[in-house]
Amino acid sequence: MNDPDQRIDSLEDCIDYFRSGETPEPDWVVGTEHEKIGVYTESGLRVPYEGERGIGALLDRIARRDNWTPVRENGNVIALTKDGASITLEPGGQIELSGAPLATIRETCREFNTHVDLVIEESKDFGVSWLALGVDPFHGVEEIPVMPKRRYDIMRSYLPTRGALAMDMMHASATVQANFDFSDEADMAMKLRTAMGCTAIVSAIFANSSISAGGENGFASKRVAIWRETDPDRCGLLHFVFEDGFGYREYAEWALDVPMFMLVRDGHAIPAEGLPFRRFMNEGLGEHRARISDWDLHLTTLFPEARLKRIIEVRGADAVSRSLTCALPALWKGIFYDANACRAAWSLVEKMSASEREEAQLSVARGGLAGTIGGRSALELAREFVGIASEALKTIGKSRGIAPDESLFLDPVWAQLETGRSPGEILVERWRDGWKQAPEGLIEFCSY
Repeated sequence: MNDPDQRIDSLEDCIDYFRSGETPEPDWVVGTEHEKIGVYTESGLRVPYEGERGIGALLDRIARRDNWTPVRENGNVIALTKDGASITLEPGGQIELSGAPLATIRETCREFNTHVDLVIEESKDFGVSWLALGVDPFHGVEEIPVMPKRRYDIMRSYLPTRGALAMDMMHASATVQANFDFSDEADMAMKLRTAMGCTAIVSAIFANSSISAGGENGFASKRVAIWRETDPDRCGLLHFVFEDGFGYREYAEWALDVPMFMLVRDGHAIPAEGLPFRRFMNEGLGEHRARISDWDLHLTTLFPEARLKRIIEVRGADAVSRSLTCALPALWKGIFYDANACRAAWSLVEKMSASEREEAQLSVARGGLAGTIGGRSALELAREFVGIASEALKTIGKSRGIAPDESLFLDPVWAQLETGRSPGEILVERWRDGWKQAPEGLIEFCSY
């Protein structure tokens, strides 16, 4: 299933797509994706696409200075590519690094830091600072510039019909994500179930969006709350993942019935106007018939807390500081790439009901590490979860000859847990008592 133009005609074709992602354990790698919010340092205003100090000019400059290949749409640079990585333009001007698949956390952390150093250096003449926050701290959606990308125009037309905070998700939020391999269907099922079950723990640790629209918003992670009001068809927890017998088929059946945003033909995005993929596969859309590339694109427009493609992607963390960004893939690597650790992590949340899982999401959105998960303290569970990952990274280090082992990348998480508070809880205290609600203090503290 490597030909993107291959027709896709049946449920079995969709299942075979997932199966084609199976990877032998010795070849498992990690990919990290990271978004950041740009503001003009002096004014705090978001950076538009246009102009000499705009995002478009900055992307052009990065391409020239560091040999990235520009991707253009209607003459506008919308992405850069290089060596298996990409820099993409998000709907409100956030910039995302989608890192290359790499064997070690040291490599992915080096890649991330090199990227941030580059963006900071090239942004100096633009007067732009990049914020390590899960949500824009200063602006409502109506104040945030929109980026000239057809895909986002289609999403802006469709998503507000589905959720009250969909535009906040697109334009105001930022996250750090990590991607992992699976060896077979059973391995995928265990990993996705564990990811979905433990996502509230990770969201509590990395909760970092307590200031938005210029003030306190009542959340430790407003980003988590925003995703809960984006689109019930494609977001949130997938409770069928926790049922016995879950596998490729069940995920494909769900994805087939989610309405599509668009298809792409000859580089042009074509609105699908809410057509479920199953109907598109069976009936087509005008002259267009379903291809592997359409299924691949559709899967990238589904936003559950953990999602399946040819990899597993974990999506529950706010954008955070450099050290915590490197900790996120390390944390999940310890859980996913050691079978005993994955089972131990799952055991922490295995007995929770569907309603308890939903309540946990809202509790950690509001309280971060002060929240509760299945009747237990989020902080207590986080310590157990991180401990499991840390021991697993030591085991992985021994088996793969990684020295020193990668558990050291969890030191910033342990330091966060030692405070007993998530980053968003600390941010509110500084905003209220240290900076006296002055934007300058927040920009200085939260800039990479």
